[in-house]
Amino acid sequence: MTVSTSARPGPAALRRGPAALSLAALVCLVLLALALFASVMFGSKQTPAADVLRVVTGGGDEYLRTVVESRYPRTVLGVLAGLCLAVAGTLMQGITRNPLAEPGILGINAGASAGVVSATAFLGVSGQRDTVWWALAGALVTGVAVYAIGTAGGGSSPVRLVLAGAVLSAVLGAYIQGVALSRPRVFDTYRYWVVGALGGRGFDAAWSVLPFAVAGLLLALVLAPGLNAMAMGDDKAASLGVSPVRIKGAGLLAATLLSAAATAAVGPIAFVGLAVPHLVRMVVGADFRLQIAFSTLVGPSLLLLADVVGRVLLRPEELMVGVVTAFVGAPALLLAVRRMRGPA
Repeated sequence: MTVSTSARPGPAALRRGPAALSLAALVCLVLLALALFASVMFGSKQTPAADVLRVVTGGGDEYLRTVVESRYPRTVLGVLAGLCLAVAGTLMQGITRNPLAEPGILGINAGASAGVVSATAFLGVSGQRDTVWWALAGALVTGVAVYAIGTAGGGSSPVRLVLAGAVLSAVLGAYIQGVALSRPRVFDTYRYWVVGALGGRGFDAAWSVLPFAVAGLLLALVLAPGLNAMAMGDDKAASLGVSPVRIKGAGLLAATLLSAAATAAVGPIAFVGLAVPHLVRMVVGADFRLQIAFSTLVGPSLLLLADVVGRVLLRPEELMVGVVTAFVGAPALLLAVRRMRGPA
């Protein structure tokens, strides 16, 4: 089995002109601003724009304020989760050199789900505030287990990490199904949580995971130069004074923190971590410093816009954002496969 990447860049591939990068950054900032505006402006309940603006500026009646202000937490969660998933996907594709890698490849989603199911089944946990912490704990424990299994016996490779994640995901998936299907109350909680949604959650979900998200993002930024060196091969990176083992370990830790934060806050959301790195690479090239920076803009924009589509498509009902991103992610997956070069 060989894991390939869509490109093995040389130094020339790492650069983009400052004018082009400035224009790209401006476009991404405008896109994010529009996504934030749309997230506050549009909902499953059709509200005139003038009324929404009245609430934003401090006016409006109590009912209108309740409707509009319920969109604030999901907007914040969309920004946080989109950023975390996009950066985690960028890290995973860099570490594994696999353009099809995304946060779920580590078993993080399965670990978070197992944490929620276990807490609900055996400890009677049911509130959103409590399930966030159990999801976070399950995701982090799974990430540590994947790294321990993938590096057992000394050394590590992308293939071993991917296989460890796949094995743990399968084991945890069987455990989750067994527990959830045997307990109706657990199944009801799990059924809602596992799809992934920004609605029905408060600011406390964001504040609970914010420290882990910040730590993961800062670590990702620190690792970016090392990932650039590793893109030219482990031997070349070692000759430049970069330790591939340390970069992979620290990168896996950062991806785990980011994925765990996003999954604990909003549930498992597929394809954002897969699609965004490809979109960003097409714009900024192979420099991981730029990829990570632009992912913090494109990821939130994509997730917020997907959430808005889910709100307005079936008014007055809603499609959970996890369903919308699955529809968006399928074409992205096909694009990624078509762009792959070399044996897989």
